[in-house]
Amino acid sequence: MSAKHRLQIAGGIYHVTARGNAQAEIFLDEHDYLGFLRLLATQASRRGWLCHSFCLIPNHYHLLLETPEPNLAQGMRIVNGTFAQRFNARYHRYGHVFQGPYGAVLLGDDDHLLEVCRYIALNPVRAGLASTPAEWPWSSYAALAGLQEAPTFVHLGLAHSLLGGAAGYRDFVAAGDTRRRPGRDQVAVVSALPGGAPRPPR
Repeated sequence: MSAKHRLQIAGGIYHVTARGNAQAEIFLDEHDYLGFLRLLATQASRRGWLCHSFCLIPNHYHLLLETPEPNLAQGMRIVNGTFAQRFNARYHRYGHVFQGPYGAVLLGDDDHLLEVCRYIALNPVRAGLASTPAEWPWSSYAALAGLQEAPTFVHLGLAHSLLGGAAGYRDFVAAGDTRRRPGRDQVAVVSALPGGAPRPPR
């Protein structure tokens, strides 16, 4: 069966998602998270992608990717395919790791882009995995919020230019978190591994 046709355009910005098969977990430990981020970083470098935001949680991921060239499908095929092969080999499993092909929504304007950026940042909070976005180590929130150095493949410029820098980004994300108390501090509890990949708190 032929692969599903995907709209790919030069300069497109996409909300890219994928979920574990039958909603199973695809990131079981630090090794899995770091392995995926390294695959993403490699493809971003090779294909000129700009990653404006990302979040990985145990059973799915969200990416906000800009593709100067129409090459999203080629790169994501390698990211997901290589990750799935390594995942099955590591855990002695067979069959599909992901629940079908990745999803990719082409974003049409800045308002849509910003809402997706906020949605990605708040994903672990809404999933009950963290009380604030800064507490979840496997996202770009801390980098965009100015709380830690950005991984090499994450580009801060677009979100910061639209929101007035790191402080504007923090305020924008906080405005979407209805549980947040006014004035509550958001302190990063993550540190950086060599190369800029995040490390979970111990």
